[in-house]
Amino acid sequence: MAVPLALGFVRPVTTPLLRLTRFANPFLLSRNHQISASRNASSAFNRIIQASLHSSSAGDSVGAKENVGQSEIIFIGTGTSEGIPRVSCLTNPDKTCPVCSKAVEPGNKNRRLNTSLLVRFPRPSGKCNILIDAGKFFYHSALTWFPAYGIRTIDAVIITHSHADAIGGLDDLRDWTNNVQPSVPIYTAERDFEVMKKTHYYIIDTSDVTPGAAVSDLQFNIIQEKPFLVHDLQFTPLPVWHGRGYRSLGFRFGNICYISDVSDIPEDTYPLLENCEILIMDALRPDRSSATHFGLPRALEEVRKIQPKRTLFTGMMHLMDHEKISEDLMKLKETEGLDIQLSYDGLRVPISL
Repeated sequence: MAVPLALGFVRPVTTPLLRLTRFANPFLLSRNHQISASRNASSAFNRIIQASLHSSSAGDSVGAKENVGQSEIIFIGTGTSEGIPRVSCLTNPDKTCPVCSKAVEPGNKNRRLNTSLLVRFPRPSGKCNILIDAGKFFYHSALTWFPAYGIRTIDAVIITHSHADAIGGLDDLRDWTNNVQPSVPIYTAERDFEVMKKTHYYIIDTSDVTPGAAVSDLQFNIIQEKPFLVHDLQFTPLPVWHGRGYRSLGFRFGNICYISDVSDIPEDTYPLLENCEILIMDALRPDRSSATHFGLPRALEEVRKIQPKRTLFTGMMHLMDHEKISEDLMKLKETEGLDIQLSYDGLRVPISL
């Protein structure tokens, strides 16, 4: 059966990696921008509703004039597949979950949706927006951060792996391809494309779609484990293991290394991490690793081995209290000189590419 789609194979590039120059104020930490709830809105239901409408922490530049010449990364999501807060925690009559209880409050940095990163950089036609992963909570994240940061287009989506928290939001891209732009290019490994042919068959093969029905118009491009270009920005895949026998990809762009889902790093990937300016890496829980994710102790071991200038952990579950873990990480700056922070949904970091 013929598959009516634009399926391309990305030609690897052999040019040297782009260099990330130093910049002042590398972390634009944010003030909360939120609408005050009613004085009587003190019930758990109202807190949950308020949290769904407001961000975790919008940046200083929300509502301000944008610096069109500034490249940046924006953390669209920093949580696990099930998100924080968990429904099971909020409905448990026998035990209160401290982190999930905090996460329902507007502006709390413990509120985390599926891990995703937006890379923004200027070009003559305006800002280019490259999204890494669109998980099952992508709509909710976009509803918060796209209006807040003036993000209109999605110029490309790069996929790390084919779990639901990375590809579950591909259907939601129909809003963009129906109302904003003709199509969205998707960059994915062959193995993950094969999964999407099953999970998103109606997007890949549109021959059985009812005429007039709205589906995402996506252009799939197959990538290898070699450097490739997306809108003239070079991405170098960082192959890692995400559980035994399951391959996932991190990506390096400039001197920024992003590894969102990892349980082990192959030896031949470490050379690709050399001279890393900013490392963004998986750190699921505070006590130990799981079968598919680094825990905080293992993540710290990897930071010491890779020796990046700065590190931001992502992909945290509800055992990772933002305030408490952040205090512990600050002590490492004093004792070991390690510059490590927890990321959070909406964190905006200016970069130079």
